[in-house]
Amino acid sequence: MKKIISFLLVNILLLSAIQAQIRLPKVLGSNMVLQANKPITIWGWSSPQKTLSIQFGTQQSVAQADEKGFWKTTLQAEKPSFEPRELIISGDSTIVLNNILVGEVWLCSGQSNMEYPMSLLKNYAKPQKGIDSSAIDLTQQYPSIRLLTVDKKVNLIDISTMGWSEAAGEAMGKASAIGFYFAKQLQNTLNVPVGIISSSWGGSRIEPWTPLESYQSSPFFAKDLGETSKIDGSDIGKNYESMIAPLAPFSIKGILWYQGESNCMLNETLRYTEKSKLLIDAWRNKWADASLPFYFVQIAPYYYTKRKDKIVHTNETLPEFWEAQALTLKIPNTGMVVVTDLVDNLSDIHPSYKWEVGKRISAIALAKDYGQKDIPYKNPHYKKMKVKKGNIILRFDEVQSFKTNDGKEPNWFQIAGEDGKFLKAKAEIQGKKIIVSNAEIIKPKYVRFAWDETAIPNLVNEANLPVVPFRTNGLDWKY
Repeated sequence: MKKIISFLLVNILLLSAIQAQIRLPKVLGSNMVLQANKPITIWGWSSPQKTLSIQFGTQQSVAQADEKGFWKTTLQAEKPSFEPRELIISGDSTIVLNNILVGEVWLCSGQSNMEYPMSLLKNYAKPQKGIDSSAIDLTQQYPSIRLLTVDKKVNLIDISTMGWSEAAGEAMGKASAIGFYFAKQLQNTLNVPVGIISSSWGGSRIEPWTPLESYQSSPFFAKDLGETSKIDGSDIGKNYESMIAPLAPFSIKGILWYQGESNCMLNETLRYTEKSKLLIDAWRNKWADASLPFYFVQIAPYYYTKRKDKIVHTNETLPEFWEAQALTLKIPNTGMVVVTDLVDNLSDIHPSYKWEVGKRISAIALAKDYGQKDIPYKNPHYKKMKVKKGNIILRFDEVQSFKTNDGKEPNWFQIAGEDGKFLKAKAEIQGKKIIVSNAEIIKPKYVRFAWDETAIPNLVNEANLPVVPFRTNGLDWKY
């Protein structure tokens, strides 16, 4: 009896496949948001040489499938709209996608801190300060914020997903918390629909998110690669091929990236900067947009020295990695969020307050991509220093005035003389400048700030944005 049922099911499936000749990539679906003010690409597969008609609102187009059945058409750009519309594709059969909005679409990717869901997992701690915004928002519905979460699967030619959903209920609980709060802030400011595509994998390194050909053509890595498809023991391109590449050419506004902890565990510095460049260039190339916005989060303070990794870490492993991340800002149209002030527990590699992280990244996008003026988004960066009467005077970019977030003197400053031995320093705020000194060092030469994995410094600018950790004798990188 089971064999007869199986036989019937197989034949029903085969008959369905014959009748429904049109297949769409899984990034296209009901409830999706299409990117506003950019050409809209619709593509899929059908019977070879088949002519298809595509209709979206008042727009109509015709696509011709090639000998393998692949077809693609491009619709004209649309303005943002909350009006739900249908996308109709007709050929051997007809597919109707409904409840489609036009707005802003962003891709969120990285490892577990980007994957960090709205509904906290058992190993994710609740915030110790203030209100748990996620708990409140999970009781609400946001019908014009749409979410697409890509499943963590490899060796596929298309993404695996449950499809697009409105931001509510179970779909919202599984969504990236950073992605949702980024979307919420954009919608509150711009009053447009927002779509978030989440494609992350906890514990993943950067190499699997980058196509193999990027490493093969890299002068920096080609010699290490040899005939293999691994770099530093990691499979190159594994996540990219199944979780990123199939998303293109679906139009997006930009990319949000939160990854690095797994590469920090390798004690990487400029090697990670080079890997970041490969990933950014490859993704921009995939979407045929050399200036596609790429905004990322500098990883949080954490006890790397307490890990039982094969590689031994020091208190400077993390700040050296921070430096490598910050150097990525030399790549045009990038932006970085600093989260040194958003940590409750240094033993937790998954700090909470993801709503604040999402808000900070949204500030970058609103200022740089949506022309919103008077939105502070840049963290103070060390610019230059001057030695005067036993003091070192530090100057910074992106600051009108300094303050501390706890009302105390600035902390986590160290100073050294010619011997390079750093001692705790007294730091004084003088408007846009910081004066650093130590009575034991008569001829100071170097300063470093937050140069420790446990550093949760209190120095912020007038917008309460933390100063980027730095050392005055740090590494440099040529883009």
